[in-house]
Amino acid sequence: MTKRFHFDSPTETYRADAAVVWCFDDRFTLTVHKFLKRSGITRADSIRVAGGPKALASGGEAEQNFLLEQLRLSRKVHSTERVIHFAHSDCLACGGLARFKGDAGAEREYHRAELARAAGVVRAAMPEVVVECLFVDFEGVWDLEMALSAG
Repeated sequence: MTKRFHFDSPTETYRADAAVVWCFDDRFTLTVHKFLKRSGITRADSIRVAGGPKALASGGEAEQNFLLEQLRLSRKVHSTERVIHFAHSDCLACGGLARFKGDAGAEREYHRAELARAAGVVRAAMPEVVVECLFVDFEGVWDLEMALSAG
């Protein structure tokens, strides 16, 4: 084996500030990372799958179970008490902006509904966690008034 890059990583176990469910579309990676940092989230368990929270909202049972298990593991291993869902504009797993014929408002409403369903699935399975839902487009991060908390 040949070392290709040297970097010292911390070895101690950490407590995650949040588990973040989002799409693997790299166009939004910098935005999401900056948003998390500015929100005080320094340790996040990142769960990236095509469509992100769509898999919880309207994916099949296998997709839902996979993501719920990832969230349970984050909670168990890193004491995560907060789940943040990010949906994004022009997500091809959701049909892209073309699905809405370029209507950004219709696209936001679709994602609002999907995020509400995803939050409901997580809340039903893990009522003790706080769930937040956000939408990312090419201009920023939007709160779709979907923050849900236990209790």
